[in-house]
Amino acid sequence: MRARNAASSLALMGAMLAAGCHNAAPPAPPPPPMAQNLFVLLPNEDGTTGSIVVTNAGGSQQLTQANTVVAVDRADVAPARPVAMDAGEIQRLFGRTLALIPTPEVRFSLYFNIGGTALTAESLAILPKILEACKERQSTDVSIIGHTDTTGNSDSNYRLGLARAEQTRKMIEDLGVDSSYIFTESHGASDLLVPTKDNVSEPRNRRVEVVVR
Repeated sequence: MRARNAASSLALMGAMLAAGCHNAAPPAPPPPPMAQNLFVLLPNEDGTTGSIVVTNAGGSQQLTQANTVVAVDRADVAPARPVAMDAGEIQRLFGRTLALIPTPEVRFSLYFNIGGTALTAESLAILPKILEACKERQSTDVSIIGHTDTTGNSDSNYRLGLARAEQTRKMIEDLGVDSSYIFTESHGASDLLVPTKDNVSEPRNRRVEVVVR
């Protein structure tokens, strides 16, 4: 009789433990591992290279060389050392993102002979490059800003700067750029490339700046 009672008690305890295990909440799953983040430093369109610093709770790394990459695997572990990556691999990993980046604007400076709206021979040779930039970017926004040196008064310099901008506009239109895409303005002598005193003839200030976006 005692043996049967003992067996019954054990069976009851086993049933209670089984029921307890059945009702207990399962342990929470571990957090998913952090996806690796890659940071790449690309050269500018003119070939120059800036720098970036990648920082997290574990430390930081600075990239100063073009086409180098830093990997970050965990938020509390310092970024890995920069490593070089070839252009093909960069395109494979980042091609979709790079395709979304707008083409950077390009700037041209054209210079004028003293006192008028005649471009120098060197600046005339740059005009086809402006047309090429417009075609490459399919540009609908070309800004032309006229400037003068400090000879003359502010009113005459403003008018001369605008006349230079308009003359440049006409030459670009003659090359085939749609006139509705071109916007002109004048800064006169208020935005000097080379700071001078009044009434100073400075060739580098007699200019227009053309920005193709």
